[in-house]
Formats: sequence, structure tokens, C-alpha cells
Amino acid sequence: MREQARFWRHPAVPEVDLLKARYVTHRFTRHVHEGYAIGVILEGVEEFDYRGTLNRAAAGQVVAVNPEHEHTGQAGEPGGWAYRMLYPSIDTLSSLAAELRLPPGTPHFPSQVLTDPDLARLLTSAHAATEHGNDLAASTLIRTAFARLLRRHAIPRPAVELPASGDLAVRRAVEVLHESLIDPPSLDDLARAVQARPFPLLRAFKAATGLPPHAYLTQLRVRHARRLLEAGVRPAQVAAEVGFTDQAHLNRHFKRIVGVPPAAYQRTAGTYKTPEIGSHTL
Repeated sequence: MREQARFWRHPAVPEVDLLKARYVTHRFTRHVHEGYAIGVILEGVEEFDYRGTLNRAAAGQVVAVNPEHEHTGQAGEPGGWAYRMLYPSIDTLSSLAAELRLPPGTPHFPSQVLTDPDLARLLTSAHAATEHGNDLAASTLIRTAFARLLRRHAIPRPAVELPASGDLAVRRAVEVLHESLIDPPSLDDLARAVQARPFPLLRAFKAATGLPPHAYLTQLRVRHARRLLEAGVRPAQVAAEVGFTDQAHLNRHFKRIVGVPPAAYQRTAGTYKTPEIGSHTL
């Protein structure tokens, strides 16, 4: 079976990215999302490590990944898995939770694999509506699906502050990495810049962000690359502007985090084109 994927947005739900894919050998490297990752497994089994816990999601189950929580993704059986994924922003679900008059706080999903057939069917229908439905159907079904997800499976979670020990150094280190996409410092130089020792900084950084500094930097580069691709910048130029050595380097890391290559992402992200599953072979 070929690996196939399509990434797009619908104009009626601009704060929600959409992915429809089948993966067999593809593996998502450890990464985080700025928003949520909500999906329905259509076939097979997806296996993913979520903050040190191994999860398995089978056909008919729902996956719920919280923002900025590190996780992986790979096949849980030889045939791989197929799924529909929705990536709503934090503001999208927080605003909806407020409209529903749910308890205040950022929505948080304590369980990452949900067995809820009604919700799975509704999420699948909502996702399909962005392919085949009109603006009203797409926006209505997605909001209805997210409302059910929030009411049944979310709890409020206040903003989590960084640990008191080393938090200032971590905050400064994050700022340095944001400013150093092209020419990042070594761990020793980063530690000196924030007046910390390398290994204590490494431990504190990973505890606060879920990723070591080098992986966090790759995540930043890919996020910036997405914005440039959406603006129409050519992938080769994007690679240079975000600090990757060449386009192949960008392709490798981009696909491991986003699930599709940069050129495929650029063709559809930010525009609505009725996607056909299998229209892009990985």
C-alpha cells in the first residue's frame, strides 16, 4: 500500500488545519504542536509515545494531543494506519469552551486515546465536509464535533508556569533560539548567554518544553518554514531563510513533523481545493 497524504485548510474554518493520510513506514519524529491535534483512526493502528507513555489507537478510536506536548507517531502494525486529522488552534477551542460556558481554563485532554463511536463518526463527517460540503456545512459540523469533544472529554487547565528552578534561564534560552534560526549557538554558548551551566540548562529546558534545545530549534524552523511557504516563498529559499543547510534538509525535517513534504504543503495550505485522497504520494 502506498503512503498518501493531503494537507489543506477550508476558508470557513481558517484556524483549523486538516490532514487526510495513510502511512505505513513513515515515522513522525518527536515534536509538539502549537495547537491541538485531534484525529480519527480510519484503518489500522497508530502507535505514539506521548510524554513517555506509549499509546496505541485503533480503527474507530479518537486521538487527542494537547498543545506543546511532545509526542511521536508511527505504525502500530505492519499495514500502517489511515486517519483524518484536525489541528485547531488554542484560541479556537478556548473560545468555543467559553461559548459553551464550560469551566474556565484552557481545554486539556487527560486521555490521548478516546473510545467514543459517536464522536468518531461526527469528527469524520465534519472532516469530510471540508472536502465535499459547502462553507455552512463544513463550519457547522466542525464546531458541533469540537463541542461534543469538549463536553465529553476536556477538563480546564490553567496556564502552567515553568518550574521555579532554572525558569529564567530557560526563558532566555528560548528567546535566544528564536533569534538564532540561521546561526544557532552551541549548548555551551547558549548556557553562557543565559548565565547557566550546560547540563542543568539542558535538563531544565527539556522539563519545560518537552524537547532538548536542538530539537526545539528544528521545531521553530519548521514553524517558520510553514509561514513562509504559505506566503508563496519557494522551498529552496525557505530552507536558506530558516537555517536548514539545503532543500533536502528542509524536506526531511518538515515531513517528519508535518507529515507531508514542503512543496505538497505549499500547494494546498491556506487555499481550498477539493482534495482527493491519494492525490499526493509520499
